[in-house]
Amino acid sequence: MKTNHKISGYTIRGGAYAVFLSVAFIAASSASNSNQPRPFNFAERVAFQRAIEDVYWRHRIWPKENPAHKPSLDAVMSQAQLENKVADYLRDSLALEDYWQRPITAEQLQAEMDRMARDTKQPGVLRELFEALGNDPAVIAECLARPILAERLIANLSAQGETCQVGSPQTEELVAMSVTITLGQVVYTLPKIANSGDSPCTDDTWTATTAAAGSSFVTINFPRSAFT
Repeated sequence: MKTNHKISGYTIRGGAYAVFLSVAFIAASSASNSNQPRPFNFAERVAFQRAIEDVYWRHRIWPKENPAHKPSLDAVMSQAQLENKVADYLRDSLALEDYWQRPITAEQLQAEMDRMARDTKQPGVLRELFEALGNDPAVIAECLARPILAERLIANLSAQGETCQVGSPQTEELVAMSVTITLGQVVYTLPKIANSGDSPCTDDTWTATTAAAGSSFVTINFPRSAFT
């Protein structure tokens, strides 16, 4: 599988957009307690991704040899990076549906949530992730389980030799997809996280890439497997 992870368009910036995302997050979290699969628009997904990354960042060990104070998440991750992360997993989902004819189902997402809760290496952190998403099973399925599951399914298909050249859809297509995505008539349930005891994070649990030339931030790649 070879996808182009460049994103064009949809580069809304500034304080007004930050306010909009906050409102979208609050509205999505308090709208309905229904566990039914439902659509999430692009802005909502970005807001939830921000909440996820904030949990990851809080648990990232700051190197002892670095004398500077640990910066805030906003200082190391830009709005564009959050949007790219969402666009990436939507592209993966679209590739599974359109090119491999294997769309991710609600049953698979529920099974992935159950797996995370059962096998997580850090149950305390996973609880924080669930709480950051309002303990809403539908939000957790779409914004936490979907990225992990899509990435693994594509890796498995690629390992089996089922590769294809996939053109990268424009962001407008991804926005439309995130609104109209349909799932089976399944009621999600919030799984109980196993109490296996939290193991401490280690310095090599995290990977950071260097900042682009002239950039004021760095790209942080959080390994999802550390917690899920």
